[in-house]
Amino acid sequence: MTRTRQLHLNVNILHGGFYASAWRAPQADPRASIDVDHYVRTAKIAERGKFDAMFLADQPALEDRAEEKSFNGLEPTITLAAIAGATSHLGLIATISTSYNEPYNIARRFQSLDLLSGGRTGVNLVTTANGAASANFGQSVMEHGRRYARGQEFAEVLLKLWDSWEDGAFVGDKVSNTLLDKHKIHRIEHEGEFFKVAGPLSLPRSPQGHPIIVQAGGSDDGRDFAARYADAVFSVGEDEELALAYVGDLRRRVVANGRDPRSIVALPGLGTLIASTEAEVRRREEELGSLINLDYAVRRIGGTFGQDLSHLDLDAPFPDLPIPPNGGITFARATLNFVRKGNLTFRQLIHKLGGGIGHRVVVGTPEAVADDLEAWFRSGAADGFNLMPDVLPDGLEIFVDHVVPILQKRGLFRTEYRETTLRERFGLPRPTSRYAESERRSA
Repeated sequence: MTRTRQLHLNVNILHGGFYASAWRAPQADPRASIDVDHYVRTAKIAERGKFDAMFLADQPALEDRAEEKSFNGLEPTITLAAIAGATSHLGLIATISTSYNEPYNIARRFQSLDLLSGGRTGVNLVTTANGAASANFGQSVMEHGRRYARGQEFAEVLLKLWDSWEDGAFVGDKVSNTLLDKHKIHRIEHEGEFFKVAGPLSLPRSPQGHPIIVQAGGSDDGRDFAARYADAVFSVGEDEELALAYVGDLRRRVVANGRDPRSIVALPGLGTLIASTEAEVRRREEELGSLINLDYAVRRIGGTFGQDLSHLDLDAPFPDLPIPPNGGITFARATLNFVRKGNLTFRQLIHKLGGGIGHRVVVGTPEAVADDLEAWFRSGAADGFNLMPDVLPDGLEIFVDHVVPILQKRGLFRTEYRETTLRERFGLPRPTSRYAESERRSA
């Protein structure tokens, strides 16, 4: 029987909230970003709202101008472990850098989380273009293409390690004195340009086989990466037409890699600012906008383009800047698309993005927000969204208490958890070990 397509919702727990000024809001706790209880509390609200998963961004460096904005500083897998113990259904996705990690450590860490959570884990693989992060590992930023070459090999090694145990390899038979079936555990003997890994992994498969892979790049290299390895993409959807084009292009690349086009879930990021009436929405927007540090926002947008923009007139049209060849290509393109579509001044751009970078922000009443999500979902521009509430946790509570019931009433979103694993919830098939498949073909 064909499964009815339903909307997917993740919450991206961005420290105090998506708005750069979130930590300064009257209802916010400035220390929330370094308090694990804040993440646990927010995750519990998401689980109450029957969300698919929570998502943790990460960057292995102290953010620029951190004295003026809260940041994700806690190590994400440690934070996930705390959340796993406090929740029962919510998926658990965290970001790691393929540029400054080793695949064996990451494969072991996330497979451990997947086992202890009962198959609820995903890993967001990113290639890091941040100079401060590079310096923390005694390196310089790798050229864009080389970063992605390393990232693709990293993903390949992850999958080989997760596949190195077949289903049934852990026997646990006391009578026959057989704990493991050694014939179902395989060395991977990987030797490539960036990594040399013998394997096998030191852990068996989880209820969902292994963690899902998420990818968050919108460049050509990023799309190729996603088409080859990703189960879900965290994309930047500036408007519906561009999002439709992105999803169409992504699915064509998925097919070119010999995969089913339905085997990948498209989840654009979406900032939300919601209140019960239009008047309250405007008050909330004005309050958060007034608390944005303009110097910080100018510097942050300048960082997107690799330029110092402090000399620009905030009330003049934002210039058509060149896309940086070796930096945040996706967010730079998204920012320019916002500018071109709205003919925005620099100041208007800052407020439209909430002092952030690149992601679309929807501002409105619960009904209006639900209408927006439904339109994108029905058009195929999105399978769901990585939501980034303006302030956490109260922005998420507003969504859960007032938007989710509308989506449920329209038959777009679940009213209860039926699936056990994150992979099942995204409608993805459970993977079989490539080594088991190879042995069946040679038999």
